[in-house]
Amino acid sequence: MGPALNAARRSRRLTLADVADGVGVTKGYLSKIERGLAAPSVGTLIKLCSVLDVPVGSLFDGGTGGDVVRADAYPRIRFGGTGLAEYLLTPVGERRVQVLLSDIEPGGGSGDDAYGLPAEVSFVLVQGGTLRLGFPPDRTVDLAAGDALTFDPGAPHTFRAGPDGARVLWVMAPALPGGERSTAR
Repeated sequence: MGPALNAARRSRRLTLADVADGVGVTKGYLSKIERGLAAPSVGTLIKLCSVLDVPVGSLFDGGTGGDVVRADAYPRIRFGGTGLAEYLLTPVGERRVQVLLSDIEPGGGSGDDAYGLPAEVSFVLVQGGTLRLGFPPDRTVDLAAGDALTFDPGAPHTFRAGPDGARVLWVMAPALPGGERSTAR
């Protein structure tokens, strides 16, 4: 992901300072992200893609080139956050819907920065473990294995796995576009 962000920044002839200022991070932190030495939170990644006007999915290689994504060949992606192994289950170019699988370590999640997404609807199904979704300023939803939630992805939110971690299926429709993301401040 870092080299793709670097290439997008350079192709737009933007400096580290230009992008860092637009995102609200330091030049040093942005440099670490571009070199793969730091993983941004989901909110920071969304801001980066917005400033660079690139779709989040464009940062990752879809691998399969068709509609079938085999269980042993899920492309691994990284949207940010900590303690996450994330996989894209839909082809990169699919615009109607985006499906992600997240294996989240105990206490792992999106990070502390609440973020919103420019999709019309989000659906989350907890396949194993527990997941807490936070909707600032004061709403939380706790989900256990088998629980599902449909929500407005534009509402700023965070997520964090419980003490046993979580395996989560995320569905967003339409798929995340480029250049239209929003984040909470």
